[in-house]
Amino acid sequence: MNAVGIDISKGKSTVAVMQPLGVVVAEPFDVFHTDSDLNNLTAFIKSLPGETKVVMECTGTYYEPVANALHNAGIFVSAVNPLLIDDYDTNRVRKVKTDRLDAIKIASYALDKWSKLREYRPAEALRKTLKIMNRQYIEFGKMLVMQKNSLSALMDSLFPGANTLFCSPTRKSDGHEKWVDFVLKFPHVDSVAKLTLSAFKAKYQSWCKKNHYNYSDDKAAQIHAYSRNQVSTLPLTDAVAKIVTEAVKMLNTTLETRSTLRIEMDKLSSQLPEYDTVMSLYGVGKVYCSQLISEIGDIDRLKSAKSIVALAGIDPPPNQSGKADPKSRKISKRGSPTLRKILFQIMIVYLENSPADESVYQFIDKKRAEGKPYKVYMIAAARKFLRIYYARVKEALALQDT
Repeated sequence: MNAVGIDISKGKSTVAVMQPLGVVVAEPFDVFHTDSDLNNLTAFIKSLPGETKVVMECTGTYYEPVANALHNAGIFVSAVNPLLIDDYDTNRVRKVKTDRLDAIKIASYALDKWSKLREYRPAEALRKTLKIMNRQYIEFGKMLVMQKNSLSALMDSLFPGANTLFCSPTRKSDGHEKWVDFVLKFPHVDSVAKLTLSAFKAKYQSWCKKNHYNYSDDKAAQIHAYSRNQVSTLPLTDAVAKIVTEAVKMLNTTLETRSTLRIEMDKLSSQLPEYDTVMSLYGVGKVYCSQLISEIGDIDRLKSAKSIVALAGIDPPPNQSGKADPKSRKISKRGSPTLRKILFQIMIVYLENSPADESVYQFIDKKRAEGKPYKVYMIAAARKFLRIYYARVKEALALQDT
């Protein structure tokens, strides 16, 4: 038995090899994540006599070059949650941490958990790409919130409430929002108020036609009347106009990028076998479908519905000691925060639409009637939704295989 423990870091890893009873086969040594070094590591591990298993922490994406190289060479690799390694063998008064000690600790863990190690399976390129795109989509969403708030604060001094004039959805072609394009054309309250109603209608109608927005006489009259009642605290100078223009350009670029990512995510997720099944779930549109598939991944790697709940970190672990056995327990949160947020947003869709014939909503309604707090019934409903997701996807995949 040869246990190879690899402590992963960015661009470099530390490797240690141990056998039972604490026999050190190879003192910890460094390996760079280059083609030549990984080939040498593969050859070294293959030269070890007897059965060999390699264990490493699944830290971000840093471990993937090493794990893939060894897996492709036919070596048993197990990528372990860093929390398991951190909790293992912590019988020290003084905390000591070095790459060499960590590599030995991981090798010791491999020996101790030898029969329970799960073999690493590289993610499909399509699923991996989809997950990366989803994370980028989320990051651009954060940027979008900041940019909208910044533009709204600027418009409070020029055209107060301009962001509330329209409630139309984003434009499908490029993701633009009407109020954002509107303030680019009419950046100041005076650019509307100083025009006669007929002159503004003509100008507004021309702008709507050019930008492919719907035009309404009533809406034009409403905007004109609204602008005449507003007071600006900043005059429209060339410098101010330039600030508005640049702010709108940045915001539109972010909107366009998110729109492109949203379309590409749907294209990728539609190539996966569970796409139609996930799309059929209530509250799941194209965006949530792509996000759920990207975060949950291949359902076959999960043993049961409990595993998918644990993946989201919404499982309440037992917390009993002596006579104390509280019925109310907090969720573990040792899972994907991104997945938890997606689930919470889907639960909000259930609350807003109140589909009486949907089992998840019926469950929410039941828990509310019992007097459960908001977070309690939302998390409980999210667990039920995940169990339904798991059952339906597994069933659909089984039918596809027959």
